[in-house]
Amino acid sequence: MPATPNNVPEPSRTDPALIRNFCIIAHIDHGKSTLADRMLQLTGVVEQRQMRAQYLDRMDIERERGITIKSQAVRLPWAPTHDPGSTHILNMIDTPGHVDFTYEVSRSLAACEGTVLLVDAAQGIEAQTLANLYLAMENDLTIIPVLNKIDLPAAQPEKFAEELANLVGCDPSDVLKVSAKTGLGVEALLDKVVAEIPGPVGVKDAPARAMIFDSVYDSYRGVVTYVRVIDGRLGKRERIRMMSTGATHELLEIGTNSPEMLAADGLGVGEVGYLITGVKDVRQSKVGDTVTSQHKGATEPLGGYKDPKPMVFSGLYPLDGSDYPELREALDKLQLNDAALVYEPETSAALGFGFRVGFLGLLHLDVIRERLEREFGLDLIATAPNVVYRVVMEDGVEHVVTNPSEFPEGKINEVYEPVVRATILAPTEFIGSIMELCQTRRGTLLGMDYLSEDRVEIRYTLPLAEIVFDFFDQLKSKTRGYASLDYEPTGEQTSSLVKVDILLHGDKVDAFSAITHKDQAYAYGVRLVAKLRELIPRQAFEVPVQAAIGSRVIARETIRAIRKDVLAKCYGGDISRKRKLLEKQKEGKKRMKMVGSVEVPQEAFIAVLSSDDSTGSGKAKK
Repeated sequence: MPATPNNVPEPSRTDPALIRNFCIIAHIDHGKSTLADRMLQLTGVVEQRQMRAQYLDRMDIERERGITIKSQAVRLPWAPTHDPGSTHILNMIDTPGHVDFTYEVSRSLAACEGTVLLVDAAQGIEAQTLANLYLAMENDLTIIPVLNKIDLPAAQPEKFAEELANLVGCDPSDVLKVSAKTGLGVEALLDKVVAEIPGPVGVKDAPARAMIFDSVYDSYRGVVTYVRVIDGRLGKRERIRMMSTGATHELLEIGTNSPEMLAADGLGVGEVGYLITGVKDVRQSKVGDTVTSQHKGATEPLGGYKDPKPMVFSGLYPLDGSDYPELREALDKLQLNDAALVYEPETSAALGFGFRVGFLGLLHLDVIRERLEREFGLDLIATAPNVVYRVVMEDGVEHVVTNPSEFPEGKINEVYEPVVRATILAPTEFIGSIMELCQTRRGTLLGMDYLSEDRVEIRYTLPLAEIVFDFFDQLKSKTRGYASLDYEPTGEQTSSLVKVDILLHGDKVDAFSAITHKDQAYAYGVRLVAKLRELIPRQAFEVPVQAAIGSRVIARETIRAIRKDVLAKCYGGDISRKRKLLEKQKEGKKRMKMVGSVEVPQEAFIAVLSSDDSTGSGKAKK
């Protein structure tokens, strides 16, 4: 019989041996959030009338797209079938499944002793399943393999149980079979979590040490910090100290998520909960920091997390220049919710003041942009995404380029670009088309393994710049949607890269500059000048639109002048009078061409920079 919240032991008084900290990891859309819903219902922490699908997904974007973006921690009471007299406390974290949010997953794993590895019984093991499994193995976690969606007509539980058993190193009979939709097998899974995942290890009487694994900004209560207590105990109204910054605060409230916030007297060894100090400054609560007591506190901090490295950079500019301070404030608040977000101010001659923002991938870019527009009411332009290059000049000077406008002029010795190791899982019939796609994207084959007779894992080294545009779309269309992709950075390589500038009436427009491979520069230049010719309104004089590499023009289009008919009033008479009027018009046009400047309308920037083949608004969903 599941325990109800009424007979749950008080946090900080709970015996650590009765606590189980675990998370659910899987590829995107394999049913993590649905399984979490069933666990919430079974343990009785959410009443039936309050229940809704994807209960832990709090953001509108998560619910609309059906993806998890933020990890959510929740405390569940459970009395196992083999020992109904003891109520165990399960601290469960529902994690994202998309490759862009791997950092969220890695932080969740560090707060747990075990993990539930979930695989769709109709689709089998996918690329992100492998990536998350390796992360769990690195953290020495107990892994419970589970097949979900066994109620589907297309499910092949026996076949995929064998695949999963080979991967984890267990017997196929040890793989649990559940249906998160109907609730079948979920009780047995919770019993197995209690039986197999070890309780937390910590020193009860030592000075308090708690690791911050997440934090959110609440406009009423300030910063809400989520922690996992490793040693000692944190109590209400105690003064605490953040070990990396040295800042001290009073604990106004401490408690657990069940799944709504529930205040308590304190948190003990192994407990997962939240702290509220009333702090409004988002920089005071850093993910990965150690919290301890101000008096007789710990001296040694816990090992933090590796800082995530942004993979893709894009410029974010407000449509209305006066919204710049609001954009800065919005990014500050989002950075607390999303520790992987990095940004710095930059200016553009064409777009004004904005920020150069680093993202973990295209979906990350898309989600952040949408959150800025929805939650803070901003109208933004995002420039085409690009990666970080390292340029070495002939005199040995190095430049780090995050923006095409920073690409140095002069004699360049070598240009280095980031490369990634990509893992593609697909049915064997698509091997040829996948290889063809990777070769055209300058890929190098590393190896191939057959997971079963009809599924193959292909590993390639690819330049990151080739992945961030439409690689995933192309992969899906060539494999009828069956392929899955995961990638991780592996360093950099030298490459023949050039900067393509766009000139309007002889003046460079920095927002349209791009760094491309030498072989693709001509195609990029031709495509962009053709698009700009249609988008920029005609002027009173002829305007050349050119694409150039350095001083060499590689493509050109001409926006024809608007011509006023000066001969309209001449209805006959001498030809010399008409010629005189035409000559006078010609002189005027020449003068105008010398002093006139081309105004690029905002719509043209939006159309070029936000079009399907430059950002990834529709392309990022993996």
